[in-house]
Order: sequence, then structure tokens, then C-alpha cells
Amino acid sequence: MKKSIIISLLILFGLSTLPLQAQKEVTVRLNPKVGDNYTVNIKNTMMNLMEVQGQSMTMTQSMETKSSFTAKNVSDKEIVIEGQNDALKVTISQMGMVLTYDSENPEKTSPMLADQADELASALHKPYTMVFDALGHRTETEEEPEMSQLGSVIIQLPNEPLKVGSTWTTDKKQQISGSDINASMTYTVTKISKKNIEIEVKGTIEDGEEANGTYDGTANIDPQTGMITSSYIKQNISMTISEQGLSIPVTINGTTSVTME
Repeated sequence: MKKSIIISLLILFGLSTLPLQAQKEVTVRLNPKVGDNYTVNIKNTMMNLMEVQGQSMTMTQSMETKSSFTAKNVSDKEIVIEGQNDALKVTISQMGMVLTYDSENPEKTSPMLADQADELASALHKPYTMVFDALGHRTETEEEPEMSQLGSVIIQLPNEPLKVGSTWTTDKKQQISGSDINASMTYTVTKISKKNIEIEVKGTIEDGEEANGTYDGTANIDPQTGMITSSYIKQNISMTISEQGLSIPVTINGTTSVTME
């Protein structure tokens, strides 16, 4: 009998704490540690299906990027970050050909990518500075530096404290096939712990007749720094591109994985 009473009390205690746990809230702000070096690794894979003059063409592409950044100043008013792109690897498969570019082994670059390789290499090891506020909004008016990867780990944060079920929406610009595309991204908190905030990520593109599509995936936010430490997003996009006077319908299916150290 005594044992049954103890078990019952433990169950009641557990039930009584559920509402408190469910209402756990955390205020998140962009707060990288000054002087710490952060490394961002991104792998993007895409399969492009194109309709050209009645014929279907398929191209697969993978791109791996490595970048680094450090916070030079962090205050309530502004966060100054200096970063650069460190390495890039591209593999393209099309019409039975495999073309490669690896910035760490440039001598292995496919001849057909030589011109593009020079352009890509020019964006590497080129320092840039970006300034944000505590909610992850950029505060300067200059265009985002070429090939900057900070947008993969710094997102706009809500002003309100987060709890399980909290949602917020942001607009994000992304360049796809040479076109600037605006995506509406919605983030939903699914789990909160002392060291991690798990979120569900969904997005939509509705850019008139030019492009439409969806994003779907998950991400993890460090509650101490307010930055994404890892994410995995699937993309499904339909768009029309212009090439040599032709309007070419393109369907893009891909994935993007991000890890930050």
C-alpha cells in the first residue's frame, strides 16, 4: 500500500509540472561571442529539369562551401561581423559529362568551367563586414557581399519570447539560377532545451509568373548566440529563365544542409 501511494504521488507530481514545462519561454537575441571564430559548412544539391524547344534536359549539381566569420563588436544596438568565403567545390553532371571545380585543388578544374572558376575564385578569401541588430536585421544599406553565407545561420528573430508552438515569419531573398527570388519563411518552435531550440521551417515562393515553390525542413538554434547551428531544408521550385532569347521552364528539386562549428 505504501509503495502504491508513493507511485501515485510521483505521477501526480509529474502531471502537475507539465503545464510549467509546456510554458517554458526563452528570449533569443543575436549574441555571438566577440573574438570567437565560427565556421559554416554548407552542402547544396540540386536536380534541374529543363524544357528546351520540346526536349527535356536534366542537370544535377552539388555545391559545397566553407566560410568563416568572427564578431568584432556586440552591443544592444549593433553586432559587427567580419567574414570571408574560404573554400568552394562544385560538381555538375549534364549530358553524360561531369564537370568539377575545387578551390582547394584548382589544377583539377574541368576546362569547360575555367572561365566560371576564375569568377568563383575571385570571391574567396575576400573579407567583408556586415552589421546586424539584436534581432538579426541588417542595419546597413549596402548590398549583401557576394556569396555571403551568413544568411544561412543568422535569421530574423522575433521580439517576443519563444515557447513550444511559437511561430514567426520573415522575408528572405535568395539567388537561384541568376535570378533574385523572394521567399516567405515561417519558423515554428517544436522543442526547447537549455542548449538548443528545435524549429520547423516552411517557406513559399510566389513571384508572379517568374517563380513559385516551397521549402520544408528543420533547424536548430543556439539560445545563447541566437544563431542556427544546423539545418536541413528541401526545396521544390518552378521558374522560367531566359537564355539566348528563349524562355525555358525549369523545375528545381534540391536539399541544403548547414552545420556551424
